[in-house]
Amino acid sequence: MEFKHTPVLLSECIENLNIKPDGIYVDGTLGGGGHSFHICEKLSPEGTLIGIDRDTDALEAAEERLKEFKCNKLFVQSNYSDIKSVLTESGIPKIDGALLDLGVSSFQLDNAERGFSYMQDAPLDMRMNQDDRFTAYDVVNTYDQKELTRVISKYGEERWAARIASFIVERRKEGPITSTAELVDVIKAAIPAKARRNGPHPAKRTFQALRIEVNDELGQLEDAIDEFFDVLNTGGRLCIISFHSLEDRIVKETFNRRADPCTCPPEFPVCVCGKVADVRKISRKPIIPGEEELEGNPRSRSAKLRVCEKI
Repeated sequence: MEFKHTPVLLSECIENLNIKPDGIYVDGTLGGGGHSFHICEKLSPEGTLIGIDRDTDALEAAEERLKEFKCNKLFVQSNYSDIKSVLTESGIPKIDGALLDLGVSSFQLDNAERGFSYMQDAPLDMRMNQDDRFTAYDVVNTYDQKELTRVISKYGEERWAARIASFIVERRKEGPITSTAELVDVIKAAIPAKARRNGPHPAKRTFQALRIEVNDELGQLEDAIDEFFDVLNTGGRLCIISFHSLEDRIVKETFNRRADPCTCPPEFPVCVCGKVADVRKISRKPIIPGEEELEGNPRSRSAKLRVCEKI
């Protein structure tokens, strides 16, 4: 299957990265190379792109897509949260910019056998790195009712989380739930018909929650942002695209903490804690897609881009 993915907020990302032709840039969520293609367009043969992804299919597709460019290219199977290790092993101390697109790729959603989509029947998988052993099957079939409720409520922000969890546990008594279609049927049965009539697909929030749990998408995000700031050169920028409120909240709060680190009580007339900001926010509010992008790519509708610069 061809690795197709429409990069979200593309021109906004490229513009805000403020790319220097001979700089070093990291695409920490490489995907099929959609954003990286346009980064490479701006790099000279002295410039460097480091592409990181957990998915070997993504790395192979991106390497093929970017082969025409003369800049230095390094493709690494890893998690963006391991940025310091990736750079150390590559002999690169600092970078001039980085991009993180926190969404699941269209390729992964559309490739039925990966089990990310509630629209296609497939084994319950949802692993971004297929070398990992832990899958959505394990969450659905081994977590107790309390754990399932926590995951679906916290990561899916699903109001019917407790009811869905109880229906899953009840259904498991007949045997394990093995496919996405089986799980969708359980979720539909759990959510009252009246609540299913409006809004997104009834399984959307639960599937999001399972994907986040399987891939630990939020667990390392805050630490990873700090680590990216640590390896940025002065003037280097970090661009992060988030797709749901949980991610965006972490990005926003981490940016705010680094841009305004003072911990003095508000009644103090001057700062005495001595903590000084080492980044500044480029975008006070998140950058969101315009009408033209929303029409061409409906999956971009929840995207938010936040940008910070090392000072």
